[in-house]
Amino acid sequence: MERLSQLPIAALLVVTPAYNRPTQEGLYRHYAAVAQAARVPVLAYNVPARTAVDMLPATVARLAQLSAIAGIKEAVPQIARVRELLDSCGPDFLVLSGDDATAREAMLCGARGVISVTANVAPRAMAELAHAAAGGERGAAEQRDAPLRGLHRDLFIEANPIPAKWMLARMGLIGPGIRLPLTELASTYHAAVEASARAAGVVF
Repeated sequence: MERLSQLPIAALLVVTPAYNRPTQEGLYRHYAAVAQAARVPVLAYNVPARTAVDMLPATVARLAQLSAIAGIKEAVPQIARVRELLDSCGPDFLVLSGDDATAREAMLCGARGVISVTANVAPRAMAELAHAAAGGERGAAEQRDAPLRGLHRDLFIEANPIPAKWMLARMGLIGPGIRLPLTELASTYHAAVEASARAAGVVF
């Protein structure tokens, strides 16, 4: 962490440890050690669907008391989880959505942004959604989110980032291909992803 902190970066996004499925106490001690070693702010990243471990709000609230832990990217797709984090971690702790499908509601509840997959394909539309939601403009946020819902869904039609990489290549923004163990998007899904992109106003 000390070596990473020497790079020209604003913060470290640190995912919960995968495979060994630590206890909540183990997660707390892990992030406390990361915070002690880091020289830049640390954002925790909770994504149980990928790591098989869920860092609970009570543990996050303990970590929020450490000055080096600046916030969390929360990818549990329940708004009740976001509300619990906001209530338990204090106003200075940064809660970011890590789930595009529920990001609108998360931000309307007080999350201060989203680390988004959809934004890779439709950045302007996601920025407009985030701006409206952060301003508490529910109607405008819902209006901007509606054409994006297909992308929120279909960019996970196979494991992320497979669909996003394929769509970016289709848009001419990156070259074709993807590194193993990921594989190119199955042809049976091409039409669905393209249709969702068109509905979101993506030009390709």
